[in-house]
Amino acid sequence: MEWLQQIEWTPLLLSFKLAALTVSILFVVALPFAWWLSQSHSRFKPVFEAVTALPIVLPPSVLGFYMLLLLSHNSLLGHFLEESFNIKLAFSFTGLVIASCFYSFPFMVQPLQSGFESLNAHMIEASYLAGKSSRTTLWKVALPNIKPSLVTAVIISFAHTVGEFGVVLMVGGNIPHETRVASVAIYDLVEVMDYEKANIYAGVLLLFSFTILVSVYWFNYRHKLRVGTVL
Repeated sequence: MEWLQQIEWTPLLLSFKLAALTVSILFVVALPFAWWLSQSHSRFKPVFEAVTALPIVLPPSVLGFYMLLLLSHNSLLGHFLEESFNIKLAFSFTGLVIASCFYSFPFMVQPLQSGFESLNAHMIEASYLAGKSSRTTLWKVALPNIKPSLVTAVIISFAHTVGEFGVVLMVGGNIPHETRVASVAIYDLVEVMDYEKANIYAGVLLLFSFTILVSVYWFNYRHKLRVGTVL
């Protein structure tokens, strides 16, 4: 297959590496946060939900701009890390991971929160009455019963990170073998009118995105069938 010889695989591998790291971090951070949101009756809950959902409605360039300011050498965080630990965040792969975590955060939180809120409240109450802690209830009772939501959160967050362009370009720039992910590579190739190679990258991402969506819907469909059979 000639197209396999034409394509440079590094941008795609960087995209998948970025997505894998982002999803791993988000799962650890978003899981307890989504659980808290689902159980909270605080008057400030809508504020936290709005802040969580901001990356969905904000233009990527806006979020990318503020992330660049946050991670740059001129910011307190960026200056401290660079001077103390020689860690440069702006225009680096590490910066891309941090920015992607912010941008994909709602895609991990919202499915998990919806899954937790759909659970039978009596099941959660029974766990607490049995003397189980909130952490044990989350891991042993709630999480095993929201598998479709969990799968949706992980896969959609992964796919969303792979396809991101605006935030990635603003924060990471276009550094070969470090921040030049597949979406940026497509942009570069279109700029130089190399539509053939751009089409290869775009086709791979299109096939990947379609496969991901089919997998999610198929898993949820099969889960509903199993639940319906049991009931």
